[in-house]
Amino acid sequence: MTQLPNLDPKTTAEKLARGEITLVDIREPDEHARENISGAVSLPLSRLQEAHLHVEGDKQVVFHCKSGMRTSSNCSALTEHVSGAAYLLEGGLDGWKKAGLPVQTDTKAPLPINRQVQITAGGLALAGAVLAQTVDPNFIWLSGFIGAGLMFAGISGWCGMANALAIMPWNRRAA
Repeated sequence: MTQLPNLDPKTTAEKLARGEITLVDIREPDEHARENISGAVSLPLSRLQEAHLHVEGDKQVVFHCKSGMRTSSNCSALTEHVSGAAYLLEGGLDGWKKAGLPVQTDTKAPLPINRQVQITAGGLALAGAVLAQTVDPNFIWLSGFIGAGLMFAGISGWCGMANALAIMPWNRRAA
């Protein structure tokens, strides 16, 4: 497994300001729309292979996600798209903010789909448990159905709830 070296946020910011690097945000479009580093190119990891995009030239490439975990675990796939030197932004967007560097925030952008799934699934599971206790014990099946759906999503990588939420009117702006 390929491991890319880290580049600290301050050095990354300096190189970005001088135009020496291309900063690539591998988070999903909804995450990028809500909060991003000015000048970062959005290239979601989920669309990396189908995009057939290769970053070339003499510029160095620095990949980042929210915390650095996604970039670290996908180094091999990321390096396939770079001909020159590549790095990971140490600590991701969280590290960037911790270093006191500015981010662009759009509070009107929808919450990331993963958070919407967590809120919806949690609410439905809680409702099923409360309704099973207060109205009819059969409502426990609602909680079980939601739990089974989350387990299936984790195993298969396909989440029906995320797909349904993605087409909701409040998420169309991010797409």
